[in-house]
Amino acid sequence: MTALTIESTADDHRIAQLAALAISLMWLEASLPSPIPGVKPGLANIVILLVLRQYGLATAAWVSGLRVIAGSLLLGSFLTPGFVLSCAGAASSLVVLALVGRFSARWISLVGVSVLAAFAHISAQLAVVSWWMMPGVNVWASSPLFATAAWLGGLVNGVLAEQWLRKVKHVPTA
Repeated sequence: MTALTIESTADDHRIAQLAALAISLMWLEASLPSPIPGVKPGLANIVILLVLRQYGLATAAWVSGLRVIAGSLLLGSFLTPGFVLSCAGAASSLVVLALVGRFSARWISLVGVSVLAAFAHISAQLAVVSWWMMPGVNVWASSPLFATAAWLGGLVNGVLAEQWLRKVKHVPTA
């Protein structure tokens, strides 16, 4: 019998480091009070935006997936309704990033990408709540509030990501 050996690559290390950065921001955000239950600024998405611009969609998807899974394990929310909402939001955001990512950065800024991804994120979460958690309840009535929060969060995160790229020119890794 031969032993199974798994060798990691430089890309594997970069993805792990970037996921750790996103998880750290997720953990920081979890400790912040929220004036509206369920509304968070999505600070970890800044890392996803930076990774998307610097390394592409595949790496952004890996970092996002690892953030959701490992972050939920660290926060004790793995396989809870919050985890399902996080998965739905992350998956829908990645779909938007894939669609919008086909356009040049000249056509849509990182701020625009961030706002679109934030709207996709909250829309998916409201759909999951409406379909699975609270069927029969009109959760869409609260969509203006959540859409405003998504717009503000997407705007702030996009501006922060743009500023980072202008000043630093790359995503930090060890």
